[in-house]
Amino acid sequence: MTEGSRHRRVYLEDQPYEAALQKYLAALEVQGNLQPLPGEELPLEHALGRVTAQPVWAKVSSPHYHASAMDGVAVRAEDTQGATETSPRYLTVGEQAHWVDTGSPIPPGFNSVIMVEHVQDMGDGRLEILAAVPPWQHVRLMGEDMVATELVLPEGHRLRPVDLGAIAASGHASVMVRRRPRVAIIPTGDELVAPGQDLKPGNIIEFNSLMLAGLVEEWGGTATSLAPVPDNRTRLEAVVKEALAGHDMVVINAGSSAGSKDYTAPVMAALGEVVVHGIAIRPGHPVVLGIVSGKPVLGIPGYPVSAVLSFELTARPILCRWLGIAPEERPTMQGVITRKVLSPMGEDEFLRVRVGKVGDAFVATPLPRGAGVITSLVRADGLVVIPRFSEGLQAGSPVSIQLLRSKQEIENTIVCTGSHDLILDVLSNELHKRYPHMSLASSNVGSLGGLMAVKRGEAHMAGSHLLDEQTGEYNVSYLKRLLPETKVVLVTLTHRLQGLIVARGNPKRLTGLGDLARGDLQFINRQREAGTRVLLDYHLKLQGISSEAIRGYDRVEYTHLAVAASVASGAADVGLGILAAARALALDFVPLFTERYDLVIPELFYKGPLLKPMLDFLHEAGFRAQVEALGGYETGEMGRVIPVT
Repeated sequence: MTEGSRHRRVYLEDQPYEAALQKYLAALEVQGNLQPLPGEELPLEHALGRVTAQPVWAKVSSPHYHASAMDGVAVRAEDTQGATETSPRYLTVGEQAHWVDTGSPIPPGFNSVIMVEHVQDMGDGRLEILAAVPPWQHVRLMGEDMVATELVLPEGHRLRPVDLGAIAASGHASVMVRRRPRVAIIPTGDELVAPGQDLKPGNIIEFNSLMLAGLVEEWGGTATSLAPVPDNRTRLEAVVKEALAGHDMVVINAGSSAGSKDYTAPVMAALGEVVVHGIAIRPGHPVVLGIVSGKPVLGIPGYPVSAVLSFELTARPILCRWLGIAPEERPTMQGVITRKVLSPMGEDEFLRVRVGKVGDAFVATPLPRGAGVITSLVRADGLVVIPRFSEGLQAGSPVSIQLLRSKQEIENTIVCTGSHDLILDVLSNELHKRYPHMSLASSNVGSLGGLMAVKRGEAHMAGSHLLDEQTGEYNVSYLKRLLPETKVVLVTLTHRLQGLIVARGNPKRLTGLGDLARGDLQFINRQREAGTRVLLDYHLKLQGISSEAIRGYDRVEYTHLAVAASVASGAADVGLGILAAARALALDFVPLFTERYDLVIPELFYKGPLLKPMLDFLHEAGFRAQVEALGGYETGEMGRVIPVT
């Protein structure tokens, strides 16, 4: 019997998030471990971003004397009465007037300042005054900013640069702030290797601790990332005990489910108490919330998206309580979802979306939903929460979007959908490099899907390379048929080479499409809406090859790079795609066809200011050289407008 089978015990529950969190916080309250942490005195230069542990009261008034607010002369207001341009008054310097600079103290008995521009030095010790002045003109009275004993900042305030200035102005050189919560992060798993190491099959780069530690620091804590612990229960118990001695919270990453090597829950049960095991959220269901030695110990799933989302939902409320602050809520906006989304009943799903403003509407396009797809968080502009009692969302449904980027950034985002091409990544990088306030968000739904998104008003442009089997022309006939009432501009992006992506050395000795029907090959296809799929079907028909004769014809990927990755991994022997994708993964390539890839742009956006910067550099030699360096691209017609009617 293995160690895993001896100790295995299924704990997983299915508690709603709100109920699970309240249950856990209540258990920590009983332990007395949700009170704000004690304070520590810090010099002001080291206190930025920290949270005040007690109120800050002014030690001195600011200013602590009557100060001149202007360069000029201090006078007694009553000495200027009756002065006019026709009947000036003359004041004697040293007796009735004193020269002062901005910030200078007002001499005793004087109560007003006349700007230097409004007095005339007669050269004989007298100053000519042409207008009477009221008392306390251009004078900063003592305590104008703050008065000694006045409240400057309350307890529980996160310190900004202006706050540090106010504290210093009130007479303090230091401030009492909450001690930063100390969090230990323990990655677990035999398969983990450090970033940068050579990878073997089965190895997983350990980067979750980087993300979790970064979140802790962002929230106001301090994190210690420990060395990965192998799948050994005894060893994990020892590391948890040691970590608890010097930290307020311990986070165990991975091993939180109920598999034979998932030791997080058993270790918590052995050392203390498991309060919650399993929360009805997606991704992130197998969360373990325990208490050991009165301290919170969290078991966070190993998949990176699950780790980030579940950690924020469970750890952040505790850190905020320790710091004595309320969790900041993300700003929200209303938008519409662009695609139908099915969601399992019983779990709150946190759907990552790209967001852009197309016309007058904000559109949210779902990103890949896999718990291991960390790029879905990198590219996400927002989150849409699908409630656990919902079966999903219909295309066009209104949604509330929790923003991960500012509204201004979103309004400067070009939304591109449709066919995948590596040029779009080059375009996105060049756009953001030249215009940092702008970005390009592309989603891969195939050429036909892109045209329909343009028709529904969900994109600023769509990539398309749809071949008309009757005419041999690209895209034009599809626009006439599918978008008859939408005025669009067809702009050539490139002519590109399509062919067979094969393993290095072409071990199967493939020479053309006819080889796909040999029977000894595993093919990987593109999705039905993709222009590459249309191109394939067209040429199969020309050559009289039945799709049923091709093993793997129904297996699909959604990008050229994904097809190349399938070949590189050995999951497929061959796929149809572009040369640039084969080169990117050091694969071989059998050239077959040259096709035209266009951008379909509604006329309204083509003439508008948002797309102009991007369209302008399509004509630049430098940008074209970048594209051609990828391989398989011909850019001579890049930027050319093709008549549609």
